[in-house]
Amino acid sequence: MILYNNNSSKLNQVKEKPFKLEREIQSIFENNLQEVMSLQLVKSEFAIKNKRIDSLAYDKQTNAFIIIEYKRDKNYSVVDQGLTYLNLMLQNKAEFILTYNETLKDTLHSKDVDWSQSRVAFVSPSFTENQISASDFKDFGIELWEVKQFENNTISINSLKKSTGAPSIKPLLENSEKLQEVKENIKVYSEEDHYNNGSDASIELYEKFKTAIINLADGVEVIPQKFYIAFKKGSNISDIEMQKKGLKIFINAKIGVLDDPKGLAKDVSNIGHRGNGDYQIQIEDDKNLEYIMSLIKQVVN
Repeated sequence: MILYNNNSSKLNQVKEKPFKLEREIQSIFENNLQEVMSLQLVKSEFAIKNKRIDSLAYDKQTNAFIIIEYKRDKNYSVVDQGLTYLNLMLQNKAEFILTYNETLKDTLHSKDVDWSQSRVAFVSPSFTENQISASDFKDFGIELWEVKQFENNTISINSLKKSTGAPSIKPLLENSEKLQEVKENIKVYSEEDHYNNGSDASIELYEKFKTAIINLADGVEVIPQKFYIAFKKGSNISDIEMQKKGLKIFINAKIGVLDDPKGLAKDVSNIGHRGNGDYQIQIEDDKNLEYIMSLIKQVVN
């Protein structure tokens, strides 16, 4: 990425300012973890079983722990380290729960954690082609985040996405007894997983609403979760739950905020629901598609 400063239509390139220490990257992320990754910081420099985790975080949307490692150079294997950390977490669940409760003065129970959604995030100014391709598995709980800083105090942060045709990593783990926990317990969800809950009609309906939501703004991401498909621009703007006869659409806004003259969105603030936000719309056709998009648009930043 090349940045320019626009000074009276005269473009001057803003030069990248390399990080001197990994700790600089760590400080930026830990101080802005909710804003950047929608995560809650649990503990910095978490030591367990002779290993030190740079940042231990928790994702309240997926109810899962996230390990974050910061790297300034490129001489490491994201696959080997990622699998090691995932295995470490799954074999020491009690320690992760205890650390969460002691550090945040909260009461989290192991049964409330979705261990299948555990993942490792590597943060670095850049990744090699080998690192990117080596981590490109559809069911591999590893994320790559690129962070760069520039001379004008600008920071760019980019989450690298897996390719559309990414294969499964499980055949590579078949003969590894050491990684049995990872193979059996880690699950990265896809849209196809949700299609199994739908029908031909609801899948077709989903595709229409998916396209419409993506077109609301640049940079809207589609991220399948365990119970719904999330649409994010920074944070969740809307979630869709697939059903046999239609869709449940959730809008991530607090009750009383949404301008809904037709009263189409139901208040679910006091009702148990899986999607984010206090508004839910049940649909079986696309006759209100444009109107529903006008509601979702209200929460797009």
